[in-house]
Amino acid sequence: MTAPYVLEAVGVGVRFGGVRALTGVDLGVRAGEVCGLIGPNGAGKTTLFDVLSGIRRPDRGRMLLDGVDVTRRSPVWRARHGVRRTFQRQQLFGQLSVADNVLVAQEWRGGGGGPVADLIAAPARRRRERERRERAARVLEGCGIGELGDAYAGGLPVGRARMVELARAVADRPRVLLLDEPASGMSAPERERLAAVVRRLAEEGCAVLLVEHNVAFVMELCARVVVLDLGTVLAQGTAAEVRADPRVRKAYLGAS
Repeated sequence: MTAPYVLEAVGVGVRFGGVRALTGVDLGVRAGEVCGLIGPNGAGKTTLFDVLSGIRRPDRGRMLLDGVDVTRRSPVWRARHGVRRTFQRQQLFGQLSVADNVLVAQEWRGGGGGPVADLIAAPARRRRERERRERAARVLEGCGIGELGDAYAGGLPVGRARMVELARAVADRPRVLLLDEPASGMSAPERERLAAVVRRLAEEGCAVLLVEHNVAFVMELCARVVVLDLGTVLAQGTAAEVRADPRVRKAYLGAS
């Protein structure tokens, strides 16, 4: 029996004035799955990510989390219920250290005890802060950038910065991870490290959906691939099935 989707878009439509960015899109991702989302520029991939993460409300359709309609839920609510994402453009806090960028993702849970605990450095507050820093260090190490904890995020090259964004997205364990062009600007060794981290997250039960223009990277990493074209789902299936689909070859991969 096929497992249910953790996060699902049902009949999603989005318009920008007279332009239809998405039309009747059905897409879902399951726990432990790495699903790729590909398509030409302007296909609607990032718009769909905005809908999935709650940044944009669709004009039509619904968003389901564990089968429950969350269409009207905010991005903050979704993030606190395990739906995390990265962006095409780097979104680091450049003035903070790498470790502090990762710690930010855990702050929403609170320190316990309120302002008084801050003033008196309560033992419970100190213990929780220590646990968070240990978690941040483990996440950075797992992403292959453990040595960068004290470095300022604003001075990092693109590939390293993207790994910091990934570390921040998974610091507070995600249930669904939306990665928007995570391999952009990465060297081949960095892409290999990224793929290893994504596979490990899936093995731990995270549902991963990624947008990426590096088709070879997607085909190697993803168990299932969905192709968007002009705001609609053109095809979906295994990497081999999608690669062989004549419609996909014509619209995106090349006819030859």
